[in-house]
Amino acid sequence: MRVLKFILKLFIGLFLSALAIGIAGYAYYSKDLPDVATLKDVRLQTPMQVLSKDGELIAIFGERRRTPLKYNEMPPMVVNAVIATEDARFHEHFGIDPIGIVRAMYIGLKQKGFSQGGSTITQQVAKNFFLTPEKSITRKVKEMILAIRMEKELSKEEIMALYLNMINFGSRAYGVAAASYTFFGKTPEQLTVDEAALLAGLPNAPSAFNPITHPDRALIRRNWVLGRMLDQSYITQAEYNAAIIKALGTSYHAPQIEFSAPYVAEMARQFMFDKFGENAYTDGYKVYTTISKTDQIAAKEAVQKHIIDYDIRHGYRGAEKVLWQANEMPWNFEQIQQTLSKYICYSGMCPAVVMTSSDKEATAVLSDKSNITIDYQNMKWARPFISDTRQGAYPKKVSDTLKSGQLIWVKKSDTDWELAQIPAVNAALVSLDSDNGAIKAIVGGYDFNLSKFNRATQALRQLGSNIKPFIYTATLEQGLTMATLLNDAPIVRSAGSATWRPKNSPPIYAGPLRLRIGLGMSKNVMMVRALRAVGIDYAAEYLERFGFPKENISHNESLALGSASFTPLQVARAYAVITNGGYLISPYLIEKIEDNNGKGVIYQHQPLIACHNCADNDAMVESIPVSLANVENELNETGNEEPEQANLRVDDNLVLPNIDTANKVTDVTPKYAPHTVNSGIAFIMKDGLRSIVFGGSDWQGTAWRAKVLGRKDVGGKTGTTNSSKDVWFSGFGGNIVTTVWMGFDDHRRDLGRTVRAEAGAVTANPVWVDYMKVALKDVPVVEDVKPQNVISVTIDQKTGLLPQPGSRTMSEYFIKGTEPTTYATQEVGTRVTDSEGNTSELF
Repeated sequence: MRVLKFILKLFIGLFLSALAIGIAGYAYYSKDLPDVATLKDVRLQTPMQVLSKDGELIAIFGERRRTPLKYNEMPPMVVNAVIATEDARFHEHFGIDPIGIVRAMYIGLKQKGFSQGGSTITQQVAKNFFLTPEKSITRKVKEMILAIRMEKELSKEEIMALYLNMINFGSRAYGVAAASYTFFGKTPEQLTVDEAALLAGLPNAPSAFNPITHPDRALIRRNWVLGRMLDQSYITQAEYNAAIIKALGTSYHAPQIEFSAPYVAEMARQFMFDKFGENAYTDGYKVYTTISKTDQIAAKEAVQKHIIDYDIRHGYRGAEKVLWQANEMPWNFEQIQQTLSKYICYSGMCPAVVMTSSDKEATAVLSDKSNITIDYQNMKWARPFISDTRQGAYPKKVSDTLKSGQLIWVKKSDTDWELAQIPAVNAALVSLDSDNGAIKAIVGGYDFNLSKFNRATQALRQLGSNIKPFIYTATLEQGLTMATLLNDAPIVRSAGSATWRPKNSPPIYAGPLRLRIGLGMSKNVMMVRALRAVGIDYAAEYLERFGFPKENISHNESLALGSASFTPLQVARAYAVITNGGYLISPYLIEKIEDNNGKGVIYQHQPLIACHNCADNDAMVESIPVSLANVENELNETGNEEPEQANLRVDDNLVLPNIDTANKVTDVTPKYAPHTVNSGIAFIMKDGLRSIVFGGSDWQGTAWRAKVLGRKDVGGKTGTTNSSKDVWFSGFGGNIVTTVWMGFDDHRRDLGRTVRAEAGAVTANPVWVDYMKVALKDVPVVEDVKPQNVISVTIDQKTGLLPQPGSRTMSEYFIKGTEPTTYATQEVGTRVTDSEGNTSELF
C-alpha cells in the first residue's frame, strides 16, 4: 500500500513538476513570438507577371513560380495525398501530434541527434513562415507553440491552403499549382492519382526526389506515397494497382509565355522595380501594358525582316570563327560540341560547324548534335562584304564560301537550312495611339538577347529630313503657307574661311516651288530658306511645342537638315501632335496594375487625351506674311549653338505609374493634353504629310511606297542624315503614328549603298509599311474635320496665287487671312503669221 502511495505521490509530483516546467517553458519560449493572426492576410512570394492589354502573358519576373489557390480550388485527391504522406492525423490533432513527437524523440535518442522532426503540417507552416530552418530543441519548441496557436486562430482548411500554396516542390515551383504545371503542364484539377502522389512526395526532399533530375528516386517515392494512400483508404486497391504501374510522365514545362516582347517586358520591369524594389518580384503584381499581341508581333517581324534584308544585300562577312584549316586535322565531336555550347540562338539563327563542303552543298552539325545540309540555293546570296558601299561577286558554288572547320550561323526556312549571319546593323520601331499616347508596339533592336540597349527609347540619333514637318509648321505659324514659293536652287554660305553648301538629295534643283512640293520632295535648300525666313531661334524654340527637349536642339542653319538628335519615341510623340490636331500627348506603356493580395487594381492610367471636339483657343495667325526678301542673303546668326552630346536628353515624358497602394483610383474624368499647336496649322501640315505619299499631278512624293496600304488617310516623312548614317520614316494612318529608325550603333559607320544608296525612303519606309499593314487592318479610315480657321482656295499650281483663266489649278488649304489675294501673272505672247500661213512668236 505504501508503495502504491509513494508511486502515486511520485507520479503527481512528476506531473506537477512537468506541468510547472511546461508552463514556465511556454512562458519563456513564447516571448517575442509573432502573431499567428497575420497568416490570415499573408503575402506569399509570387512572381510579377507582365501582360498585354488583352491579358496575354508576356513575361514573368521572380525566382519563385507560384499561383496561389483557394482551398476549394484544390482537388481532394491532392489534399488526401499530402495528408497521407505528411500528417496522417491532420484532422484529429490540435497542431502537434504526440505520437509523431514520441517517434521523433525515440529516433533522436537512438541516433544521438534530432534528424527526424515529427512535424505536423501545421508545424511546417509555422516553421516556414516564422522560424529559421535550424534543427534545435529551442526552434522545435517555438514551432510547437506557434502550431497550437495557429490551430486556435485558423481552420484546418486555411492551414492546408497555406501549406499547399507555400511549400517548395523543386525546380523553382512553389505551391501545388506551380508544381502541377512545371512537372506535368496541367492545372491541379487535371492531375491523376499517380501524379498527385508524385507531387505529395516532393516537399520532403524536393531536390533529392526531383522527377526531372532523379527519376528513379522519384518513382520509388511516388509508389511509397501510393501505398500510404491505400493504407489510409484514400484510394481503392484497383486505383492503386492502376497507378503503381504508370511511368512518371514528367517533363519540365516553363511558364507559358503567349508571345515574346522582351523590350516591353524590361520597360515594365524597370518601372515596377523603381516603385517597389525587390518586392516587385515577390508580391504577385500583374502589370497590364498597352500593347497587343498582333501589333507587337507585326512590329518585331517587320524590324527583323528588313534588318536581315539590309544585311543580305550588303554581303557576307564570313564565318564567325575558323576552328581548323583545310590542311589541319578536323576537331573531334566533343571539341565541336564544347565550342557550340558557348553560343546561343538569336531570333532563329543558330551556330553550326561546317564538316564537309562541295560544289553543290555543305554539311554541318548543330549544338543539339543533329546534322544539316546547306545547298547552293540557300547560300547563293553570300557575295563577299568588302565595305558598306562595295560587295564582291556572287559565289558560283558552295565551296567558294563554306569550308570545313568554319563556325557559321544558319536558320531554318520551311524545310531547308539557310546560311545566315548575325546582323551588324540595327533598327527600332515605336507606335503610338496619337489620341492618348498609348504605346501600341515597341521594338528596341534586332534581338534583346543580343543587345538589351533599347534604341526606341535610349538611342539619340540625328533626325535628318524627318525634322522638316516641325520646322515647316513653325513657318506656317509665322504666316507662310503651303502655296508660298521658295527657290529650289543651290545655296553657298561663307563664314570666314568656312563654306557651307547644303544640297538636295539627289542634287536636282527645279527653281521656285511651292512649299507643299518642297516638303513632299524633301528639298533641303528650300527647308534652309524657310528656316531663314522665320529665324533660327524662333524655329528652335518652336520645336519644344512638339515635346523635343531644348537641350537637344541646335541653334544653327544645320537644324533645317536635321542635325538635332532625338530618340524614336520622342519623334513619334512629336508626329502625334501633328496627327491629333496639335495636342502634346504623353506616351505611356502601363495601362493598369493589379495587386495579388486582395486590393485589386492599385493603378489605372488616366491618359491625357487630344480633344477633337474642343474649340481652338490658339490665337489666329495674322495675315502679315513673313518677308522672304532676305532668305538668299547670308544670315547673321546670333547663336550658332550645337548642343553638347553629354547634355542631350532621352526624356520623352514617358509616364511612370504614380501608384497609391492605399487607395484605388476612382477619378475617371477625361484630362486633356496641352494644346501646343494651332489646330488649323496642324490640320494643314497633316495634309502636307499626305502629299508626301500621294504627290501631285506632276511630281512624286518621297513616301510613295505607303500607297500600297490602299488608304487615303495615311501620310508620313522620310529622313536621311549625311552619309546615310541614320535613316527614318515617321507617319500616320487612322489614329496610329509610327516611327522607324535604322542605322549602326557605331556612329562612325554609314549605311552605305548597294545598287542604290540606303535612305529613309528605301530602307526605313518598307519597315513602316509592313508593320502598318497589320496595325491598320481593323482601324477605320479617318475623315479629318476641317477646323473653322481653315479655308480651301483654288490656286494656280505654278505660282501659288489666284488663278487666271486657263491656268492649271488645284485646291489648297490656308489659315484665314493668309490666302492669296493677287492673281498669277499670265504670260501673253505676240504671234504673227507670214505670207505662207506659218505662225510664230514675235518675241
